[in-house]
Amino acid sequence: MASTPDEPELERIRAEYARREREIPAETYAYSNPPNLFLRQVQERTILSLLRDGGYAPFADRRLLDVGCGDGGWLGTYLMLGFRDEHLAGIDLDPQRVAEAKARHARSEVVVGKADALPWPDGTFDLVSQFTMFSSILDPRMQERVAREMLRVLKPGGAVLWLDIRYDNPRNKNVVGLNPKRVAELFPGCEVRSRRSTLAPPIARAVVGLSWTLAAVLEQLTVLNVHTIALIRPRGDR
Repeated sequence: MASTPDEPELERIRAEYARREREIPAETYAYSNPPNLFLRQVQERTILSLLRDGGYAPFADRRLLDVGCGDGGWLGTYLMLGFRDEHLAGIDLDPQRVAEAKARHARSEVVVGKADALPWPDGTFDLVSQFTMFSSILDPRMQERVAREMLRVLKPGGAVLWLDIRYDNPRNKNVVGLNPKRVAELFPGCEVRSRRSTLAPPIARAVVGLSWTLAAVLEQLTVLNVHTIALIRPRGDR
């Protein structure tokens, strides 16, 4: 069978997932590690603020899709925010991660699949989220296809929730930074409400153990923050 044009990029992404699984200890990103907990709580507060300001709370009746859901960690966060398991869905390339997500969220619709060919009809979800998934896609054309698919499955009045890195990582050629200009290019015709978030992890690791308060002050200054968190909504779609 002939390969599709995007197959080399998909294979590269799968290979990078496998490398990370082999080489990066699980405790590296565990929330029992205080710097990781600090960074995650900052992200959760920012996400909640954007969703509430956007008029999406309360969440019990909102349908949400997490693209690149991994093992379902963020689906668990959504439950804590008040979403209902049966209204959550996820998709990921990695069958093992999808199996783990299904084990955690048996009532959610979690599937193996490609982000640029989402298996849901137009207008299915109130919210579609992605967390550091776009930065793993090096092919700009695939990034654009994924963005179009995310918009396609939104209901009228829905929004994309975005969290991703702003800068290239010189130590990892398998990720690419997406600055606010690139985010706007990926979602033409949309209003993008964004915030600069997430203290650079090396700084957080150095500071949190000394002073959680100092880390919070540095994060609030934003100059050392490395992620963009955004709520993206088609203009005129209210």
